[in-house]
Amino acid sequence: MPTPTDEEKLAAEWEAETAGNDADDVDQDAMAAEWAAMAGGDDGDDGEDDPVGQSAASSRVLNQDEIDSLLGFDNGGDAGGDNAGIMALVNSAMVSYERLPMLEVVFDRLVRMMSTSLRNFTSDNVEVSLDQITSIRFGDYLNSIPLPAMLSVFKAEEWDNFGLLVVDSALIYSIVDVLLGGRRGTAAMRIEGRPYTTIERNLVERMVHVVLSDLSAAFDPLSPVNFRYERLETNPRFATIVRPGNAAVLAKLRIDMEDRGGRLELLIPYATLEPVRELLLQMFMGEKFGRDSIWENHLASELWMTDVHLSAVLDQVSLPLRDVLNWKVGTQLPLNTRPDGLVDLRCGDVPMFRGRMGRLQGNIAVRIDRDFPKPQEAPR
Repeated sequence: MPTPTDEEKLAAEWEAETAGNDADDVDQDAMAAEWAAMAGGDDGDDGEDDPVGQSAASSRVLNQDEIDSLLGFDNGGDAGGDNAGIMALVNSAMVSYERLPMLEVVFDRLVRMMSTSLRNFTSDNVEVSLDQITSIRFGDYLNSIPLPAMLSVFKAEEWDNFGLLVVDSALIYSIVDVLLGGRRGTAAMRIEGRPYTTIERNLVERMVHVVLSDLSAAFDPLSPVNFRYERLETNPRFATIVRPGNAAVLAKLRIDMEDRGGRLELLIPYATLEPVRELLLQMFMGEKFGRDSIWENHLASELWMTDVHLSAVLDQVSLPLRDVLNWKVGTQLPLNTRPDGLVDLRCGDVPMFRGRMGRLQGNIAVRIDRDFPKPQEAPR
């Protein structure tokens, strides 16, 4: 019987390997088909009812405009536009100043009063306008302040908290130029790269006092408050009044003095406004939030007609529990009081009056002599 040659053996091995590879390809194709079926079944009934729509949706690719819209970058670079998309979710924790509508009224009063006060302060034609009222985190605002600038820290004494007044470089040089007799029609000289002099700081401090006085007067109809000047800083790090993550209200004011002027920014943290938050929530001055004075008067009149049970206490005696357990019928309890002694009248556990016992038309009565002395409050 002829024996196979080496070439025939090698050909038989190649055929066996090829058959094995074909079987592996068939298994891989079957597995891929199974995965595709599982992916199509994840959508539930929608994939079964509309396989054509499902395949089209799976192959849908977003273009650049749709991606920008999703991320909230389709405002055309307008910083004043409303955030949308993911940016709206990121900033959703920020409290909006629109929840305090009365704050706009206060800032409008401030603008009108500052126009008059700064005209008297500078003896020049001054126009003050309110550019924008926004909400911002304190740390973000400190990082966005254009330097050089002067940051004035003030304190609301009645509210026991602080605020920030920022004067930019253009307004500083304009105020200095006006107060020192600079000519009209010429721009204020700016020498950058040097610290502010003592004269410049003192002049700006005087202007800050005028602005804070007007701010106190603007809040007076709502809640009397005194904004007291604390210090003047040129480094934002030294003007930190709240934590960087805290929200604050930022009002940007524009001050124009003919061909000169600049910006003045007023930042008040929400923590500072918390004592008057209920007043700032009003839609108009004097709003009562559903308060009914007629019902209050009726309730007060009915309370005066309420029956109250009073107890007359002759005396109080403290005894050991051992003696109380030994009491029997006929045991006498001596009271340390006299027939003409004072009797306490109590409503529950609250002492109300003191009087003397007697008889009236055959009934035991108490004649009230005076009110019960109120306990003195502990010193704060």
